[in-house]
Amino acid sequence: MLKQRLQQKLLQKLSPQQIQLMKLLQVPALLLEQRVKQEIEENPALEEGLDEFGELETQQDDYDDGMAEGNPDDGDMEAVEKNPDDEFDISDYIDDDETPAYRLSVNNNSSDEEQRDIPYSSGISFQEFLHSQLGLRHLNEREVAIATHIIGNIDDSGYLQRDIHALIDDLAFNQNIQSSFKEVLGLVRLIHEFDPPGVGARDLQECLLIQVRRRSPKTKAIHNATLLLEKSFTDFTRKHYDKIRRKHGFTEEALKEAIDIILTLNPKPGSSFQDSNQVSQYIVPDFIVTNYDGQLELSLTSRNAPDLRINRTYADMLETMAETKGKGNYRQKEAMVFVKQKLDSAKWFIDAIKQRQNTLLVTMEAILNYQKDYFLTGDETKLRPMILKDIADRVQLDISTISRVANSKYVQTPYGTFLLKTFFSESLQTDSGEEVSTREVKKILQDCIDAEDKTKPLTDDELASILKDKGYNIARRTVAKYREQLEIPVARLRKELV
Repeated sequence: MLKQRLQQKLLQKLSPQQIQLMKLLQVPALLLEQRVKQEIEENPALEEGLDEFGELETQQDDYDDGMAEGNPDDGDMEAVEKNPDDEFDISDYIDDDETPAYRLSVNNNSSDEEQRDIPYSSGISFQEFLHSQLGLRHLNEREVAIATHIIGNIDDSGYLQRDIHALIDDLAFNQNIQSSFKEVLGLVRLIHEFDPPGVGARDLQECLLIQVRRRSPKTKAIHNATLLLEKSFTDFTRKHYDKIRRKHGFTEEALKEAIDIILTLNPKPGSSFQDSNQVSQYIVPDFIVTNYDGQLELSLTSRNAPDLRINRTYADMLETMAETKGKGNYRQKEAMVFVKQKLDSAKWFIDAIKQRQNTLLVTMEAILNYQKDYFLTGDETKLRPMILKDIADRVQLDISTISRVANSKYVQTPYGTFLLKTFFSESLQTDSGEEVSTREVKKILQDCIDAEDKTKPLTDDELASILKDKGYNIARRTVAKYREQLEIPVARLRKELV
């Protein structure tokens, strides 16, 4: 049964400009260049350079008046209904895949501009390197096909990710090659002879054994290291050194020599090749903080402040259209709508970039003032507890806006370059009632572990006791949580032989 009824709803919708600004806020400096390049390529009314045209808004108003007047006497004119919802495609602003495959170098040249070239190295891939060694072996066509398939299942760390039986099934179904366990295993062991040593191993134990067996000359220490990996690998990973000594009759010195050899082996043989051939990634800071004799100075990097302007040709076209007051045929009317949309889009993008710059500066200035003692000294113990709400209240912006700025931006300081969100931390109260940052506690925890006796590492209970003596009354489980956040293993795994 159909019914008609009136209903009022209060909805909050984001405009395309607001969506665009939010997307731009969370983009770091290097990706902003790519985003600007994309916008320039998609919108011919936008170009690089300082803004030299200030009459656009007036001309657009004249054009709007002309469009409203129309020309009822023109028989060829067709009415064009303009739906504001059709003027923009919101998916253009909310699509996650906004970064093109190329990068942009914005033309912001000045005498003191920072270095903007990003060096990189190139070479053959890890897989190509393994294939090149396969060509040096005397193999028939069938063996080459099987070995090629095996190499294709070796990951970037150098490990074979497929079980032998799975490889046999793959060869049968995908390449119609009927092979045996012995044949495939023989070719896997052939690949074990390739460089880098340890490649093609199926687990860490096999990887280390392959490497130590290729060491020469065969000294007593190498023999002991091989024995340790073959017979006591689990005890070794758990650092049960006393158990290993009793099992194999090693003296403490012999055990230490064997362990020293194992520690020189590469647990990820493929990574060493990858590191030398992959494109290097460099952090590009969004802010630069400089200390001039106790006076802090904040600036945006040039990548965050591109010079954009309206294309003069398109602006002149709009001026000509405004003079016609909307007269013309249907195609001319369509051209007018197209030009105005492109000019509006360009103007909105320029405004969004300026709002982004202002939001970044206001937010970073608030953080700089809040953590002034740290930025003056570089002492992490002087970091104050700071949450997103503290900065949001200072700059009168939403917490989500501060989060977008903090999560993807880097600041260059005299003490290093840091992700902005690392300056945010919860508070902790000392015995004296003082509010301190949890990052300060982590710094003290890190210093205690760095200075500990590695033959007898500090347990979490002992660390909690040390912190308590310093005035930080923290439970052992909290110490364990902070230690894990610092990626520090438990005491037993930090133990070393003298």
